[in-house]
Amino acid sequence: MACEVKSVLFVCLGNICRSPIAEAVFRKLVTDQNAENKWMIDSAAVSDWNVGSSPDARALSCLRNHGIETTHKAQQITKDDFQTFDYILCMDESNLRDLKRKSSQIQNYKARIELLGSYDPQKQLIIEDPYYGNDEDFDTVYEQCLRSCKEFLAKPH
Repeated sequence: MACEVKSVLFVCLGNICRSPIAEAVFRKLVTDQNAENKWMIDSAAVSDWNVGSSPDARALSCLRNHGIETTHKAQQITKDDFQTFDYILCMDESNLRDLKRKSSQIQNYKARIELLGSYDPQKQLIIEDPYYGNDEDFDTVYEQCLRSCKEFLAKPH
């Protein structure tokens, strides 16, 4: 019996800090479970500010410190994404509002739009933007993403 591929898109404001960290963390968890063929994984931004840019150097450094590499380039979410992805997981209420507003203009979209933090077993719902913070803030984002992604992956889809 063929396994249906599930898909998840991680979204934040600029797609250079939180969402590429979440994408890379989730990709590693899926790879570690030898389930790469069961998931389509990507990340995107609500804004178009950083399209084509690599993730923030601090995000890349944080991921490398945890043995994870990424070659992701920032991209903006498209209307097609709402129809392509099963899940769109975002980082804060502002992202959620923007995504719900964008989705309201699309007929019959299938994506479930949720906060990634809604899966956090420590109940830290919001994953704060570390852009104006320091390395510790990026580590906090990594830890929140790791906990939430593990929980999301463990649930039946």
